[in-house]
Amino acid sequence: MAEGSRDQGSVSATDPEDDSPNMIVYRKIEDIVTRIQDEKAGGVSIRTVKSFLSKIPSVVSGADIVQWLMRNLSIEDPAEAIHLGSLVAAHGYIFPISDHVLTLKDDGTLYRFQSPYFWPSNCWEPENTDYAIYLCKRTMQNKARLELADYEAENLARLQRAFARKWEFIFMQAEAQVKIDRKKDKAERKILDSQERAFWDVHRPVPGCVNTTEMDIRKCRREKNPHRVKKSVYGVPDDGQSQPSPLHISSQPIRKPTKEDVQKEITFLNIQLDRHCMKVSKVADSLMSYTEQFMEYDPFVSATEPSNPWISDDTSFWDMEASREPSQHRVKRWGFSLEEALKDPVGRDQFLKFLESEFSSENLRFWLAVQDLKRRPLQDVASRAQEIWQEFLAEGAPSPINLDSHSYERTSQNLKDPGRYSYEDAQEHIFKLMKSDSYARFLRSNIYQDLLLARKKQPADTEQGRRTSLEKFTRSVGKSLTGKRLTGLMQSS
Repeated sequence: MAEGSRDQGSVSATDPEDDSPNMIVYRKIEDIVTRIQDEKAGGVSIRTVKSFLSKIPSVVSGADIVQWLMRNLSIEDPAEAIHLGSLVAAHGYIFPISDHVLTLKDDGTLYRFQSPYFWPSNCWEPENTDYAIYLCKRTMQNKARLELADYEAENLARLQRAFARKWEFIFMQAEAQVKIDRKKDKAERKILDSQERAFWDVHRPVPGCVNTTEMDIRKCRREKNPHRVKKSVYGVPDDGQSQPSPLHISSQPIRKPTKEDVQKEITFLNIQLDRHCMKVSKVADSLMSYTEQFMEYDPFVSATEPSNPWISDDTSFWDMEASREPSQHRVKRWGFSLEEALKDPVGRDQFLKFLESEFSSENLRFWLAVQDLKRRPLQDVASRAQEIWQEFLAEGAPSPINLDSHSYERTSQNLKDPGRYSYEDAQEHIFKLMKSDSYARFLRSNIYQDLLLARKKQPADTEQGRRTSLEKFTRSVGKSLTGKRLTGLMQSS
């Protein structure tokens, strides 16, 4: 019994952080890295390489690391060894001395081992204040060797705006550390600078590279065991995060999340994963194309003919837009989208005429009936909803429409308590059907093409008619003048 209680006590005394999934991975990687550095046990030789007029201390080649992995870990495929080495590099245990991208290459690229002080197993969670101090140090040091990359310069400018109030303090910290570093040996300073740069390449990686520190499991472990996390690399607290104001500290005790809370969070996260996301560049491109397409239809941007009714008393433009004989300007707009064609009464009538020729006009008539239902007075909604059902959806309906089973079931359920939006699912389905099928054929049909071409030919025909009438007038005048001259000659003779 005593031995059993002693065993249980030893198990409970074990730090749960060491059993976390991240720590298990870190320990395995660190075991491999330690074996690689041990030259006495067959590790890779760490050497100093001469490069032109300078020396590069404590480096190994990528090819040597790949060969060691294949030889000591029983790996036959070089690609597998390179992949394993890249995973080790992505966590910052080895890093290239001349590149910010943490990958392993099977060539003569020179690599250096990270100091155990910067290993991820030390539970680093550096603050933006630490990153600002590091970037400031880089600007004060040898610019030819430690010049900031473009993304680092952008990060420095953003941090300077964010920490404007205490930027002087950050600058003083960086200046003090630079003075301390200058007292060290030149070779040692080179090694420390590269190791510090590699540490920040892990925690603030190059855009497009994977951030191996963004792990939900590790964040959960940190919340359970906060004293294991080293919040600051340089010992500078982030006042905005680690020192909350007493006025904003909740007086109520923190409630532990229940099973229902976790399920709600999982549901919420699943919904967020299913959301359709677009890049800002694509959104900007679509917005620009939309603006260019509709620019000529905006009277505030483009000049209108015959005049702009918003800045003059002439309403001819509105009369033309409301007429039953559409201009080429209006007909061209129908081709932008089905929504634009249905907005115009003439376009809607022409589209209905086309659907009647294809014996599918019930789709548009149903869509228009649902639109009319949404604008009906509340007391007429229930009766009108039943009329629509009897005309388009009931068994033996005179104008049946083609609905999928899901929309039909939803609509039938909604009609148990009819409202203005009871046909929302059915209307959306029919609209998509017309948009993907009938509308494309309408734009290629003779009805639309004749309207478009007729409006283009109209100015030319008018001018040609003017020319013909002018020629007839000239001929008639010429004939009359010729007749008068002949009569005068006969009388004189």
